Amino acid sequence: MANLQSEFVGIKSPNPFWLASAPPTDKEYNVRRAFEAGWGGVVWKTLGEDGPPVVNVNGPRYGAIYGADRRLLGLNNIELITDRPLEVNLREIKQVKRDYPDRALVVSLMVPCQEEAWKAILPLVEETGADGIELNFGCPHGMAERGMGSAVGQVPEYIEMVTRWCKQNTRMPVIVKLTPNITNILYPAEAAKRGGADAVSLINTINSITSVDLDLFAPQPTIDGKGTHGGYCGPAVKPIALNMVAEIARNPETAGLPISGIGGVTTWRDAAEFLALGAGNVQVCTAAMTYGFKVVQEMISGLSQWMDDKGHDSVASVVGRAVPNVTDWQYLNLNYVTKAKIDPEACIKCGRCYAACEDTSHQAIAMSEDRVFEVKDEECVACNLCVDVCPVEGCITMEQLAKGVVDPRTGQTVGDYANWTTHPNNPAAQAAE
Repeated sequence: MANLQSEFVGIKSPNPFWLASAPPTDKEYNVRRAFEAGWGGVVWKTLGEDGPPVVNVNGPRYGAIYGADRRLLGLNNIELITDRPLEVNLREIKQVKRDYPDRALVVSLMVPCQEEAWKAILPLVEETGADGIELNFGCPHGMAERGMGSAVGQVPEYIEMVTRWCKQNTRMPVIVKLTPNITNILYPAEAAKRGGADAVSLINTINSITSVDLDLFAPQPTIDGKGTHGGYCGPAVKPIALNMVAEIARNPETAGLPISGIGGVTTWRDAAEFLALGAGNVQVCTAAMTYGFKVVQEMISGLSQWMDDKGHDSVASVVGRAVPNVTDWQYLNLNYVTKAKIDPEACIKCGRCYAACEDTSHQAIAMSEDRVFEVKDEECVACNLCVDVCPVEGCITMEQLAKGVVDPRTGQTVGDYANWTTHPNNPAAQAAE
């Protein structure tokens, strides 16, 4: 079997699946159950300074977005960092690490943006034997209004400053958790690297209001008639997370900076996609909250089987494999031409492809009186919309036209579309200019 053992910034774990800092990692009981279920590591829910207690709401803390059959696609979370005493958390962390020395145990931290506050908490965490710390610069609600969380993560200078403080005052690896609530993820990532971060993790939750109660006219979740923005997570945020991970992995200024991928990881396939785009491991939250801790067993077996099938003998052999194939739009090859093809044997004659193409695309699908659907090559621009809306997997495919064939839509010979050698999309042509 493929070897799923993972080493991330020197932290070893039996597999690359970690639980993210969140409600599932708030106390010893949960973390022990997680490790017994098979998780390779956890990031303990964010600890704050030893001072006035954090007080969470006692009403609903989550809003939800559902797909078909009430499948949970996204959660909006308004819960704050841990409201349990610092000394209790530290004692439990020490006990768990003692009993599970082979598992990764990283502690998430969030204290005021003052050097003394960070210098005070770091030795307390270090004494527990934890493997590392994660600086929570991402939380977009509650704590941000107090000058912490994403309020720090949106200012690259603050990220660099606090990261440097931590690197100067602890032996532990420092992972910087980045907020997606920013115009360009490269700015905070580069700042973390300048500050000496050992790695970055992303994405944290996205600022959101998921729904409005139309009887109360208040955002949900609703607390005594009022609501607030929260952090959005779950399968719906995965595309945003994948893009941001890839941007950091392919950016020359941050290339080589280890990445812990977070955001909508629900299956082994999701994890493999994060790894391929440059993540060294993945962190999971919503999937565990939806299906329980044993969901990791399916992730482990699925990733292991896929790696066996593809000939990958280690997680490291997968990491970053897709990064060279991520490019900017202007470098895409316009000589690559495809057309949609409908399999009449698989077609159930629902007409969704026809409606989508006729009303919102390029009128490239013909429908006969007996509801037989056929692609009009002379109109098809290969947009793929028909494939995406078809309810039958594999019924509609995109078939590449061979070099030398005339594209019936443009009249251009495939292989000489718009004279590729001089087309502005061609980087060689740009260099010549």
